[in-house]
Parts: sequence; C-alpha cells; structure tokens
Amino acid sequence: MRRLAIVLLSIAAARAGDKNKVPFTSRPAASYPGHQTLDKITIAAVPFVTEEQAASAFGKANPYKYGILPVLVILQNDTGKALRLDLKAEFVDAANRHVDAMAPADVTLWDGSRNASWKTGSSPLPPLPLPRKPKKGPLHVPEIEGLAFSARLVPAGDSVRGFFYFEAQKLPASKIYLTGIKDAATGKDYFYFEVPFE
Repeated sequence: MRRLAIVLLSIAAARAGDKNKVPFTSRPAASYPGHQTLDKITIAAVPFVTEEQAASAFGKANPYKYGILPVLVILQNDTGKALRLDLKAEFVDAANRHVDAMAPADVTLWDGSRNASWKTGSSPLPPLPLPRKPKKGPLHVPEIEGLAFSARLVPAGDSVRGFFYFEAQKLPASKIYLTGIKDAATGKDYFYFEVPFE
C-alpha cells in the first residue's frame, strides 16, 4: 500500500511539473536573420546550439551536445493558396556536402557513440546488428518527436513549424536545403529553398 502511495505521489508531482512548463514558441519566419522568401513563401532556419535554446524546446536534453544539430524550420504561406507539404530537408555545409535529416525516433535512441566502433575498425563493413532492446539514451524525451516537423498542409496566410535533426555541426556558411512544397489544388511544385542559418 505504501508503494502505491509513493507511485501516485510521483505521478502527481510529474503532472504538476508539466503544468508549470512553458510551451515552446517561435517568432514569425521573417523575423529571423536566416530566412528566405520566394513566391510569397517565407522559410526560416534556426539552428539550436546553445543550452538556452535547447532548454526552451527540449527541456533538459541538449541534442547538439551529443552531435545532433536540431534546426527549427518555420514556413509562412502568403501565397493566397493552400500548400501541400512533403518536406525533405538536407543540411549543406560550406564545402557543399549534403547530410539527410534523421528520423526523430532515431534521435531519441542516439547516445553519441553509435556506429563509432566500426568506423575506426579494421573491417570495411559494419557489424551485423544483433536483436536487442534499445536503450533509452540522453535524448529520449517526448519533445524530440513531438516538436519534429510533421505538417502536411498549410492554409493560406498560416504558418507551420517544426524541427529537423542532422548529424552535423553548425559551421559558417551552413544552410538547409528544402524541397517538397506544392500547390494543394494543382499539385504544382514550388522552387527549392536554400536557407542560410544567418
């Protein structure tokens, strides 16, 4: 009975902590230094690299500390038409190397050392994965998946936002390359966006 009381008190304390948490917010896309406007669509790309930025979105977890660069993407639709999104994101460094975005579920399992052992080993092939229960890493927080970019439709005059995650470092002249924006009524593709971080 005592154990049940302790469990119930722990749940109540966790819920009280959640009520005090300030929800994540962002500014309009055009207010960030790293933004681009084409065809009345404005997209901002904001890398989250500081402890303060990470705390505002992910609480105690800081993906950048573990080699994952979270990039907040805000898309403002001023076209006067609804947009359909199948947004694909790539990180592009100054040498024009492209890195695909990671699945948010993979980020929650990331521990910063995965795949490191076979990269430096003598075998040119990675070891075969063994079936095992995935460990909960330091990035196993609900905000990683909850704040990931998932919008599929943007009504006229509205905006959407979310994070893309990359195994990359923010370096000068880095940018994000985005494709997959279409006119919802006609299916016409909009031009790609290359949004600098600054």
